[in-house]
Amino acid sequence: MLKGFKDFLMRGNVIDLAVAVVIGAAFTSIVTAFTSNFINPIVAAVGGSNVNGFAYKLIEANEKTLIDFGAIITAIINFAIVAAVVYFILVLPMNKIKERRERGKEVGPSEPTDTELLKEIRDLLAAQQRRG
Repeated sequence: MLKGFKDFLMRGNVIDLAVAVVIGAAFTSIVTAFTSNFINPIVAAVGGSNVNGFAYKLIEANEKTLIDFGAIITAIINFAIVAAVVYFILVLPMNKIKERRERGKEVGPSEPTDTELLKEIRDLLAAQQRRG
């Protein structure tokens, strides 16, 4: 049971996934700081003179009815930045390395099919009958 677990952990894709999660989590804090301190003010400025930017209160007296479109736009930008970084820094280089490894492997002779083996046996038997 432990050997199977060890084999599972030692597969390349599990380790790659763990590295991607750790780096993604660490990079998320950088992107969050960038979007909250740079993108949010720009989105709020485009929202007009409204104090809330792109936010809209359904009921003016109730603060809990605030729909914040700026926060949604910021989250989408945040996701796009993290996805792009993970793709270009982790996925793309790993795919290139994988291609290079596969390019270096030589394709050996393929195993004959059952039909090819049967034809070869037939030809050998026919040759034996002619000689005998």
